[in-house]
Amino acid sequence: MIEKGYIGAYLNLFLMKSAIQRIPDSLIYEMINGNPIYYKGYQEYLNGTKQIEELMGSSIVQSLIISRLLFLLQVELGVEYEILTNEIGIQFEKKSWRAADIAIVKTEEIEQVKSSNKYLSFAPEVVIEIDTKAELKDIKNPLSYYHEKTDELLKFGVKKVIWIFTETQKVLVAQKDQKWETGNWSEEVNIIGNYNIIIEDILKKRK
Repeated sequence: MIEKGYIGAYLNLFLMKSAIQRIPDSLIYEMINGNPIYYKGYQEYLNGTKQIEELMGSSIVQSLIISRLLFLLQVELGVEYEILTNEIGIQFEKKSWRAADIAIVKTEEIEQVKSSNKYLSFAPEVVIEIDTKAELKDIKNPLSYYHEKTDELLKFGVKKVIWIFTETQKVLVAQKDQKWETGNWSEEVNIIGNYNIIIEDILKKRK
């Protein structure tokens, strides 16, 4: 005869597996070694309080930074570079990929890639992230998420990773084999080449 304690344990395991199976692939934000990182708030979708689209949306400040930065980069960098956005996937290897808010790639490299729906298979010159849409509650040390993602991008060949944090109004700039630098929104940040920006200026009201 199976003891009640074992029945409870098996039931809990069954319920956990069922919950995992209910999570649609569209809620996977990133994948590392076959382990999914879900969109922030995915549990709210599972309990029926939010739709998938609500989890993937950006705040007004995030959207303003992205849209205005995209415009400025296109004007400044011209035809030499392509500015990719919309959580572009960067594929490290099979079952390992990260998402990017903005990726700056050389035009000649993107033109060599056949038109497809696959993720980016080569390293961008620069990756810019505005906060993250990852569910950090599932990660034991949430701060490690930013460090590990940055390290993986640099190891893959990305020359510069820039994090723009809206809550603290800080900017983190990381380059391989160099000291990572943290600054405020009021300070200049080098994006690529000789092109610098100031986040506060980007967000100023248009006249």
